[in-house]
Amino acid sequence: MSTSSPFLARLAQGPVLADGAMGTLLFSRGVGYDRCFDELNLSQPGLIEGIHREYLSAGAELIETNTFGANAVRLATHGLADKARVIARQGVKVARNAREIVGTTAFVAGSMGPLGTHIEPFGEIAVAEAEKAFREQAEGLLEGGLDVFLLETFQDLNEILAALRAIRSVTTEVPVVAQMTFGLDGKTRYGHTPQLVAKALRTAGASVIGVNCGVGPQPTLEVLEELAAAASGLPLSVMPNAGLPQFVDGRYVYLSSPEYFADFAARAVALGARIVGGCCGTTPAHTRAMRERLASHLPAETLPSGAEVHILERTPVEEAPAEATEPTLLQKMRTKFTVSVEIDPPRGINTQKVLAGAKLMAERGVDCINIADSPMARIRMSAMSLAFQIHGLFPQVEVILHYTTRDRNLMGLQSDLLGAHALGLRNILCLTGDPPSLGDYPNMTAVYDTNSVGLIGIVNKMNRGTDDSGTSIGAPTGFSIGCAVNPTAEDLDHELDHFRKKIDAGAQFVMTQPVYELSCWERFLERLGGMPPIPLMIGILPLQSFRHAEFLHNEVPGIHVPDWIRARMHDAGNEGQKVGVDLARDLLAQCRGMANGVYLMPSFGRYENCLEVLEK
Repeated sequence: MSTSSPFLARLAQGPVLADGAMGTLLFSRGVGYDRCFDELNLSQPGLIEGIHREYLSAGAELIETNTFGANAVRLATHGLADKARVIARQGVKVARNAREIVGTTAFVAGSMGPLGTHIEPFGEIAVAEAEKAFREQAEGLLEGGLDVFLLETFQDLNEILAALRAIRSVTTEVPVVAQMTFGLDGKTRYGHTPQLVAKALRTAGASVIGVNCGVGPQPTLEVLEELAAAASGLPLSVMPNAGLPQFVDGRYVYLSSPEYFADFAARAVALGARIVGGCCGTTPAHTRAMRERLASHLPAETLPSGAEVHILERTPVEEAPAEATEPTLLQKMRTKFTVSVEIDPPRGINTQKVLAGAKLMAERGVDCINIADSPMARIRMSAMSLAFQIHGLFPQVEVILHYTTRDRNLMGLQSDLLGAHALGLRNILCLTGDPPSLGDYPNMTAVYDTNSVGLIGIVNKMNRGTDDSGTSIGAPTGFSIGCAVNPTAEDLDHELDHFRKKIDAGAQFVMTQPVYELSCWERFLERLGGMPPIPLMIGILPLQSFRHAEFLHNEVPGIHVPDWIRARMHDAGNEGQKVGVDLARDLLAQCRGMANGVYLMPSFGRYENCLEVLEK
């Protein structure tokens, strides 16, 4: 067998499990048979993509595009003859998106079915016209980026040969799986035998030959055995219906169970099938049952060959449950007084000092470490890069990644969030970010495609399994979503309104800007109407000196240091650092019963100050 393509190379290694029916699932989900199923690639791609993902999650290694009838002749009955190419191309795109979202190496097969009307000599459609329609469909599928063509459910040998010629006029490199449908008598509608079909398809350039649809597993196995005898070493494909349908309560019902199909799969592989899947009536449950049966390496039931079944080991890609358990950080904040310490990434490439600080915090039992995202709009190492390092070195500590909308457009925001989740970072503090005018490059352009409220909404959608536009990302993320609030804001009405919008958007915990006196915090809670409905960490930034207090009060947006505290720091003189720690410690003791935790912000990298605040 030629291994010039990745698909054929994979077949040479062992059997490949294909998916099952598309139409059966669409009908079960409310799409009537009067609809053009192929057109759904354009109007409802999410529906089609979801079905592909179900099959991939069940263990399918080959998924068929929703393009069975995407040829101009069939589409003409729906007034869509001019859309054949674009529908075919979009069908491949939808399948590829599903594959990418699930994160598997499965192959995408471009499905091509018959024209739906007879061609010469049994009908009025000329062979040349048929080839033209098939060629247009094949070109669309090829443009979409398929891995293999799949001709299926053909009953006229002349028609499938026309389709094969059309494909080969477009490409000679992409493999073609050519399948015909046989009846209970072991022949096609026009009397073609498996031997005749095998010889004709092999001569015409098919890469794989097989049987699909029509009948159930047992008669299909009998046809498969005849095909194998005439295939001359060509790989075989088999995809039967789930038995013959019965019309029950206004709908067709297929009776072959997933368990029955599991046994069929073992027998088919033992007979030499390299591709095994299902057709009408089969579902992801049938696919999963076949996968489990083939992966077990158990021998098939009594067969003439007495062969044993083997299939390459492959762990199915399971999507995350729709409702994930509550993130660890939120559980912690609801059950204990939680302590978090902020660490700023370095301004260069050396992480020795900040990692030493993280190590100190971890050893002293701090619950969380916050990683700031270029605060004050000053250039620093990527917060995500540092967060990943700390997460790997100190897994016992929760890492909270600050994430601003200042530097990334909507695409970049979502791309980085997906990356953060893949790296194991689960806690996101959603911030708008300081404007560039404060930082190293005051003339640089800020992005601000959205603000902190919008970012919270984006992360919340990801936790429900979609991106901001509603497109599936394959599985829900498991982020805990944080927001900030400033209890010392001059316009407290505006701050409270903005805070409520954050909660409505999906915020799950809140961290405050630095607070320096209890009365300020009490006033904020009174205006809010009591404690917020989500866990809260109160921010405390120990002062280092009088000059430090003056700088924070007068030059840092969002921080207000009361007059009496600045006077206290002035009087402290050289004892300013000690007095700053004492003030922070007293405030922590006073507000401990009015918050779920504390968020400590060390100045100048003095992490030991934070530990001193926590000592008593």
